[in-house]
Amino acid sequence: MASEPTWAVGKPSPSPAPILRHHYASPHFGLHFPQCRALQGQTSLGSAHLRPLGAIVDDSFLTEAKNTQKRKLSQKRKTLLSCPFSSISGHLSPRPTCISDQTILHNRKPCSDDYQKRVGSWQQQPLRTTKPRYLERLENYLRKELLLLDLGTDSAQELRLQPYREIFEFFIEDFKTYKPLLSSIKNAYEVMLADQREKIWALESLKAKLVTVNEDCNERILAMRAKERDEISTLKKEKMNLLKLIDKKNEEKISLQSEVTKLRKNLAEEYLRYLSERDAHKILIADLNELRYQREDMTLAQSPGVWGEDPVKLTMALKMARQDLTRTQMELNTMKANFGDVVPRRDFEMQEKTLKDLQEQLDSLRDDYEEVHKEHETLLQLHTSTLKERDQFCSELQEIQRTATPRPDWSKCEDVVAGGRDRWQMLAKGKNSDQLVDVLLEEIGEGLLREKDFFPGLGYGESIPPFLRFDGIVENKKPTKKDVVNLLKDGWKERITEEQKEKFPDFFFNFLERRFGPGDAMAWAYTIFEYTKLFHSNEVMSQFYAVLMGKRKESVYIKQKETIAQLLKEMTSADSQNEGLLTMEQLSTALKSTFPFKKDERIQELMEAGGWHPSSSNADLLNYCVLFMEYEEGQSMPFVQKLREQYMDEKDEYLQELKQELDLELHDEVTLPKVREALMNIDPSLDKQTLNSYLSQAFQLPMTELPEEGEEKEEGIVIRLQTALEQLQMSDVRRVGRREQEPAS
Repeated sequence: MASEPTWAVGKPSPSPAPILRHHYASPHFGLHFPQCRALQGQTSLGSAHLRPLGAIVDDSFLTEAKNTQKRKLSQKRKTLLSCPFSSISGHLSPRPTCISDQTILHNRKPCSDDYQKRVGSWQQQPLRTTKPRYLERLENYLRKELLLLDLGTDSAQELRLQPYREIFEFFIEDFKTYKPLLSSIKNAYEVMLADQREKIWALESLKAKLVTVNEDCNERILAMRAKERDEISTLKKEKMNLLKLIDKKNEEKISLQSEVTKLRKNLAEEYLRYLSERDAHKILIADLNELRYQREDMTLAQSPGVWGEDPVKLTMALKMARQDLTRTQMELNTMKANFGDVVPRRDFEMQEKTLKDLQEQLDSLRDDYEEVHKEHETLLQLHTSTLKERDQFCSELQEIQRTATPRPDWSKCEDVVAGGRDRWQMLAKGKNSDQLVDVLLEEIGEGLLREKDFFPGLGYGESIPPFLRFDGIVENKKPTKKDVVNLLKDGWKERITEEQKEKFPDFFFNFLERRFGPGDAMAWAYTIFEYTKLFHSNEVMSQFYAVLMGKRKESVYIKQKETIAQLLKEMTSADSQNEGLLTMEQLSTALKSTFPFKKDERIQELMEAGGWHPSSSNADLLNYCVLFMEYEEGQSMPFVQKLREQYMDEKDEYLQELKQELDLELHDEVTLPKVREALMNIDPSLDKQTLNSYLSQAFQLPMTELPEEGEEKEEGIVIRLQTALEQLQMSDVRRVGRREQEPAS
C-alpha cells in the first residue's frame, strides 16, 4: 500500500559524484537524467566529494560533508514546502500516475495479459485530471534553479545536474514505498557514472601522451628531411662542379687539338718555304758560277800572254773543263733528285721534339679526361645508390617508428635492486643491454631463491649428477652471494692442495660433508647448485658451475690462477723498492715477459685496462696491487677480466686455425694422424708431452692408450671434427710457440 508523503527530510543515500554522458528517462516517474560531463571540483547532493583515485580522505571530513549536505537539503525542502497552498494530501498521491479515480491493483505483474488489458482500458478513457500542485511546485523550483546557474563555465553540465539530483532526492524521501528501489537505481547510476568518469580521465591522459608522441615523431621526421635536403643540395653542388670541370677539360682538349692543327699547317708552310729558298739558292749559285766563268774567259781573252799558248792545248783544256762541268752538273742533278725533299737534321730534330712534347701533352690530357670520366660515372653510381639507400632508410624508419619498441631506461632499476644506486652502477658498469638483462634476471632470481624454503629432490636417475641424487624435500639454506663465493674459494683451495685426485662432483659432495656434516651436505649441495646455475655474470660461480657440470676442465681454472700469480710475481720483482708502484714501461715489460706470444695490440689492451691512457707517459706510476683485487661478491677488476677474455679469444683463434689447417667440415670425420700433423703445422714449438695431451683430450683417450706416431692403429682412431673441437674448447689449450710468419716483438 502507498503511504502519504512525509514532509520530514530523510537521510540522503550516499552515492559517488562522477556523472556519465547518458540521457535516461524513467518510464514510471517521468524523471529525466540530463547528459552532462564529469568535472572535478564540483560537489553534488547525495554524493561524496570528488577525489582522484588512490587518495585517502579522513572519515570525519566525509561525515561533516554529509551533514552539511543534509542541512542544505532540509533548508531547500522547507523553502519549497513553505509556499502557500491548500492541503497537499488532496493533490499529491504517492502513486506515479497521480490519478485519484483509478483503482490500484495489487499483486499484478506488469507484463501479464490482465495488466495489459487494464492498461488498454485506461488509455481509452479520457484524461480528466489536472497536473498536481506538488509537481507544478517542483517544476517551478527546477526552472528557478536552472535560471540561477552560471552556465558559461567549463563545469556547466555538472551544475545543471545539481537541481535534477535534488528533485530526485525529494522524490526518494517523499515516496517511502519506492524509496529502496529509487535509491538503488540512483546508486547504480552514480556508480556507473563514477566508473565512466575514471575511464574518461584515463583516456584524457592517454590522449595527451599520444599528442606528445605525435609531435616528437613529426619533429624527428622534419629534422631527417632537412638533413636529407642538405645532403642532396651538397651532392648537387658537387655534381655541378664536376660537370664544370669536365667542360673545362673538354675546352682545353679542343684548344690543344686546334693548336696542333695550326702547328702542322705552319710546319708545312715552312717546309715549302725552305724548298723554295733552296731552289733559289741553287739557281743563284749556278748564275754566279756562270758569271765567274765568263769573267775568266774575258780575262784570258784580254791577257797578252794567252796568245802565246798553244791552241791545241787550250782546246784540250777547254774540252776537259767542259767534261768536268758536265760531270759536276750530273752529280748536282743526282743530288737534287735524291735530296730534293730532305730537310736539315737540325730542323727535323726540333720539329720531332716539338711533336713529342705535344703528343705527351695530348696523352696526359686524354688520361685526365678518362679519369674524370670514370670519376663522373662513379659519382653517378654513388648518387643512384645513395638515393636507393635514402629511400630504403626512409622505409625502414617508418617501419621502425611503427613497430619498434623504445630503448629501456636502465636507471629505473636503481630503486628496485637491493643496494640502491651505487650497487646498480657497480653491476651495470661496462655491460651492454643483453648483459644488463642477465644481471636483472639474476637479481630477480636471487629474490625468488630467498623466498623458497625447500627444493624438491631430483631423484636417483642416471642423468642426475651424483651430488644431487635425493628423493624428498631439501632445505634451502639461503646464504648470501658473498657466503657462496667464499665457500667456493675454500673448495678450490682444498681441491688444489688435494693429493689423491677424485672426480670433481664426488670431491664437491665430500667437501660439503666435511664442512657441514652428512646431515646438511645435501641441502648445501642443492643450494649451491641453484646459486651457481643462476649467477652467470659472477666469475667464480660461473666457472665453478661449468667445471661441476663437466662443461669445462678444472685445469682451465687452475692454469688461469697460476698465470695470474706468475704475472703478479713478475710485477713484484720489477718493484725493487716494494712500494706497490710500477711505471708504465715496467708494466709493459712485465706483461711481455709473462706473455711472450701475445700480440702488441693485446698488450696495449691490457695496459689500457690497467689504467694506461694514450696521454700517459712511461714515467707515470701505477698501483699494480689494485689490479688483482676482487669485490666482496667475487667480481674481479677489469684488468683480470680482460686477461680471461683474451685467453678465451686466443683459444678460439687457435682452434679456428686448426680447423682451417684440417680443411674439413664440422660433420666430417678426422683421424688422429691428421690432427697431429695439423697441430704441428700451426704450432711447430709443441713438445711431445703437450701434443699428446691435446690429442688425448680431443679423442677422449687416456695418455697411456694413445698410440705412438707412425703406428698402424693410428689410422683406426677416428672422431668427428666438431666433437674434437668441443673437447679442446673445454680443455686448457693455448699456443706454445710463436707463429712462423710472426716476427718477434
